[in-house]
Amino acid sequence: MASIEFLLADQALTPKLRAIAEKVQREQRITEEEGIFLFEQGDLSYLGVLANHIRQKKHGDNTYFNRNFHVEPTNVCLYTCKFCSYSRLIKQKEEGWEYTHDEIMDIIKKYDGKPVTEVHIVGGVLPQYDVKFYTELFTAIREHRPDLHVKALTPVEYHYIFKKAKISYEEGMKLMKEAGLQSMPGGGAEIFHKEIRDEIAGGKCSGEEWLRIHEIWHELGMRSNATMLYGHIEEFRHRVDHMEKLRQLQDKTGGFQTFIPLKFRNSNNQMSDVPESTTIEDLRMYAISRIYLDNFDHIKAYWPMIGRTTAQMSLAFGVDDIDGTIDDTTKIYSMAGSEEQNPALSTEELVKMIRRVGRRPIERDTLYNVVTDYTDFVFEDDDKFQGYVSLPVIRK
Repeated sequence: MASIEFLLADQALTPKLRAIAEKVQREQRITEEEGIFLFEQGDLSYLGVLANHIRQKKHGDNTYFNRNFHVEPTNVCLYTCKFCSYSRLIKQKEEGWEYTHDEIMDIIKKYDGKPVTEVHIVGGVLPQYDVKFYTELFTAIREHRPDLHVKALTPVEYHYIFKKAKISYEEGMKLMKEAGLQSMPGGGAEIFHKEIRDEIAGGKCSGEEWLRIHEIWHELGMRSNATMLYGHIEEFRHRVDHMEKLRQLQDKTGGFQTFIPLKFRNSNNQMSDVPESTTIEDLRMYAISRIYLDNFDHIKAYWPMIGRTTAQMSLAFGVDDIDGTIDDTTKIYSMAGSEEQNPALSTEELVKMIRRVGRRPIERDTLYNVVTDYTDFVFEDDDKFQGYVSLPVIRK
């Protein structure tokens, strides 16, 4: 891939694109107007050079993953988000599941003795999954397996259960921390802008409420992630508005670790008539995220959503994290028509997937502490591996 110096030497580069590239080279922040301009005028190769430049400065060739599994307490939900293929209304509850505390703990215990480092817990919103349910669950998990990091629930869930309990966000998040919650995932963000959020996810917490719950969590000294659902009815200005709100909160708290753009999938939901974004647009989204969110350490491509090959390609467009082994424990995206209908990869498969595009596979824990550097690790069948497409080696 070309360097940023090579890009700037191109006499055909327009003045505005040149000015943005020079900002990136000088590690200066681009504006909202420039962010929209990149969506409108930045071609894929140009964006890739800028995003990869930032990625290399932050992480070199390091590409992170973790060993995790998901627990989804229920897919029955009070809310009726138009984009959601996963949830079932209460009147459709016979099509869903509602796990008890003991059933969830049985799932947790299936991983006893396995080298997983994180359990990721999210699901639908129902009255019985309340403050008492989750504080007791988090405490039970931590008591059973203290080394397992509990990353759980989105502001959509917290907003509902705190309102039902008639407690403030501040009191509620403090209770969750005391019970054993260690970090928050980034889900439920969708699009913050009210005109889009009301259309696709009306009724659940607002964008401002989502941000406030994360802010309170950060004020408690804890970390979280952030997402954006893109590629549906939003415009470029809505994407940039969303990232700008995240950038401003990150300036204030520094509590976000990772930004994860989530591709809208149109199977089995109320928005099936909306065409999905192309792979090129997906890669442009990752690249502009990396350029715009200068104060976020990591950009993640969620491989079960976009597929393994696109995840490999994204590593040349600003992405430095491809999530984890998952272990076939999430149905949220496979039910929406994602590329991976049975999302599970072994550590060996993930390592080889990263290596084949010239990157360094680093197993991390949830907080990005290095668990194992697999760069020079030799597997028994390394010479026989035929798993994924071989893409050009990416170097600085």
